[in-house]
Amino acid sequence: MWFFKDKVASLEDSGIMKGLTDWHSHVLPGVDDGIKTLDESLEVLRHFDAKGVGTLWLTPHIMEDYPNSTDDLRSRFEQLRNAWDGKLKLRLASENMLDSLFEQRLANRDFLPIGDNSDHLLVETSYFSAPMGFDDMIDSIMSAGYYPLLAHPERYTYMNESDYIRLREKGVKMQLNYVSLVGGYGETAKKKSIWLLKNGYIDVVGSDVHRLKSNQTLIAQKPSKNEHLEMLMSVANTKNKI
Repeated sequence: MWFFKDKVASLEDSGIMKGLTDWHSHVLPGVDDGIKTLDESLEVLRHFDAKGVGTLWLTPHIMEDYPNSTDDLRSRFEQLRNAWDGKLKLRLASENMLDSLFEQRLANRDFLPIGDNSDHLLVETSYFSAPMGFDDMIDSIMSAGYYPLLAHPERYTYMNESDYIRLREKGVKMQLNYVSLVGGYGETAKKKSIWLLKNGYIDVVGSDVHRLKSNQTLIAQKPSKNEHLEMLMSVANTKNKI
């Protein structure tokens, strides 16, 4: 099926980045724990452009630690887009922490949605515990007319298979960090990513890139098995996005 049928390829050599829509990144400069300067952002964009990535969603944090305003993020995005002259297409959304600030934003419908129809919200929780009223927040998102897209579900230490099943049944979509498949966040996250892929729970993938060097290091790594890489490629290449 794949050109690397008899040998496991690295993420970089697999061709996964060719034409990829990367649904999660922290490349917008100076707004969160990601890239800090415009020059660094442009360096990351040149890196992805050279790898053949087609579209990069810039998804800065909106959370209590980084209470970014949507107006400021839009302004910074325009500055970056005006400075960029490559083929890589840039889109703006946000990664929304499910915390008290999110509840305020929800009440005001003050979001940077993600997706071709601007009808999804990229959301995250603490890695260690679910927020109070987690399911109620999900229901509120859907009642407001948005589809919840859960960022990197494989990274939440408190979640297990029954949690993924419950969330999927509620209509939650899921975004995998592709470097999880090569152990980018440890062995547990790797095993969860494989389970999520096998069970068809992953809708889109992303780099979640914060630093260029770490991404360069991780995409040079190889998944454990061909079948894992094939599952990832199938999701990355599917035309039915969000």
